[in-house]
Amino acid sequence: MAPSTTKQWTITGKDKGFDGLELTEAPIPKIGENDVLVKLHAASLNYRDLIIPKGMYPFATKFPVVAASDGAGEVVEVGPKVSKWKKGDKVVTLFNQGHQYGPVDFASSVTGLGGVLDGALRQHGVFNENGLVRAPKNLSHVEASTLSCAALTSWNALYGLKQLKPGEWVLVEGTGGVSIFALQFAKAAGAKVIATTSSAAKGETLKKLGADHVINYREDPNWGETAKKLTPGGQGVHHVVEVGGQGTVEQSLKAVKFEGIISVIGFLGGAQPKASVLDTLTHICTARGVYVGSRELMEDMIAAIEANDIHPVVDKEVFDFEKAKEAYSYMWDQKHFGKLVIKIE
Repeated sequence: MAPSTTKQWTITGKDKGFDGLELTEAPIPKIGENDVLVKLHAASLNYRDLIIPKGMYPFATKFPVVAASDGAGEVVEVGPKVSKWKKGDKVVTLFNQGHQYGPVDFASSVTGLGGVLDGALRQHGVFNENGLVRAPKNLSHVEASTLSCAALTSWNALYGLKQLKPGEWVLVEGTGGVSIFALQFAKAAGAKVIATTSSAAKGETLKKLGADHVINYREDPNWGETAKKLTPGGQGVHHVVEVGGQGTVEQSLKAVKFEGIISVIGFLGGAQPKASVLDTLTHICTARGVYVGSRELMEDMIAAIEANDIHPVVDKEVFDFEKAKEAYSYMWDQKHFGKLVIKIE
């Protein structure tokens, strides 16, 4: 017998910061004929989840909303017309519930979990059957809970527009979730990876994860040119996974090769870039904003995770469900490495 209520972390507004996160108990809605009830076992946090309650998120939001887009769990009940799932199936959430395949459009861009629709930081959730994707067989619930946003975003960066090929070069920035996933996916594809970081200790970890070259951007402020020189003939990298924004895009342009792709994913270093769109002409490259990805892309990604036995890098601190606020503060203070997970079970 499924429970009638669920505990959940709700964001009550966008101007309260983490004080606006409240642990509440709510009735579980009756599942519709195409819906699935999921017992969630773990959820992971993204930078997006931190800035939504701080009122800094530039995309659509609606309050109150259950927090967090990324979750993994098990199907406990299905509606009468559900064909994709059965009780006991292990699943992960799809970030934009309406983005099933092909390019993102406006309608599907406003179906994000944890921003517009209720997210994954709850014990039980009801989702449309198309809003879930099969969890990789080789991952635990904790590991699988990291895939919905950061992993799919990096997969889209490498495969959504111009597919990464073996032997090509990829530049990743820092040690956040998107960058580490991009490093793992690129190495699994037989690509060469240049990674940037601010610390020698993180640099050693990046090398252990497979980075071919590591550049300390604090010691080398002109790291874009350095990265370019590391590539064959000094031609530059084929893909840049750009997460820094204002602080990094100028160097990304210096690093990219002619006809290369700069996938613009974040603005950790600020949102007012020193470079302009005209720089894509002088550098003969494509700069592309990436907004996570479709269900179709996520299924491809999960197939690759299984085939290559890729395991997400999860921070050593895994927080209990009741300590979600502490998890938000821990990540905001940048104490994490890789993905930060909250266990719900």
